[in-house]
Amino acid sequence: MKNISGLLITENNSSKHIIDIKIKNEVVLELIDLFKRFDLTAIEYKPFTRFTIAKYLDDLTKNQLGKYLNDILRDRKLGCFIISPEKIIKEIDDIFLVKLSTAVTHLIGTPNHDSMAGKFYARFHVKHEDKSDSYLRKAYTNMDLHTDGTYVKEITDWLMMTKIEEKNVEGGESAMLHLDDWELCTELYNDPVGRENFHWSSPKSKNVNYKVEHPIFFEDKNGLPQISYIDQFPEPKNMKQGLFLQKLSDALESSRNKVILKLPVGSSIVANNYFWLHGRKPFKENKRLSRELLRIRGSFFDA
Repeated sequence: MKNISGLLITENNSSKHIIDIKIKNEVVLELIDLFKRFDLTAIEYKPFTRFTIAKYLDDLTKNQLGKYLNDILRDRKLGCFIISPEKIIKEIDDIFLVKLSTAVTHLIGTPNHDSMAGKFYARFHVKHEDKSDSYLRKAYTNMDLHTDGTYVKEITDWLMMTKIEEKNVEGGESAMLHLDDWELCTELYNDPVGRENFHWSSPKSKNVNYKVEHPIFFEDKNGLPQISYIDQFPEPKNMKQGLFLQKLSDALESSRNKVILKLPVGSSIVANNYFWLHGRKPFKENKRLSRELLRIRGSFFDA
């Protein structure tokens, strides 16, 4: 396993494809001090400032972290890491976690504009009651396996989800599936319907007023399967496409190789968006339930 200054790096207990990265306490304390130079408004309004705090993080790992994160995400055998402070101390608040998430992603690539939030990241709550038009905030509904960026024109090579806060929560674990572990990948990938163009749209809350068209399956430079899919947003053109989508959905949700992860507050999971799918199990009902998440997604620097 890689040895990088300021970090504790191990293989995830649930998957050989996921790397766990802990930022040592002494590095976290230095970051807290360095990050104080910029308030959140500066981070949001000045894109170059985001690269400055990313460099702070990289410097504290002797400029090895950025390369390592890119190597993980581009490696078909891996493609995912979980990064977090070694311990959650009182100095770590939501603002620090936004800055840390920003620093990590700006070592990987350029975040997309998140139309739902109107900035390069989105923060959103999952609570007991919800009147939204998306599965994203519906606590007691299973969020089926999917990829991000299916309904936008921007390239979406990777995504990050950070757990900012959690109270009165039982259930709601993250579900992940690597395409190479999916039992029916070859069968569905070789079905010609999956290579047809599908129409993709989104609900009003996403603030995207156009539709896009693309297939579900495509191949990488080595001829291996990649996927762009979410269950809520495709608009099948005919019976053939509709039945294919149902078959695909059933095949993904019935996979026995899904990885179920219980992520602590302060953790960020970052995954390649083309060969990893992600979802969320339902929460146990609780009127005081509250979870806040941060999302950033974007493209690699050389995309």
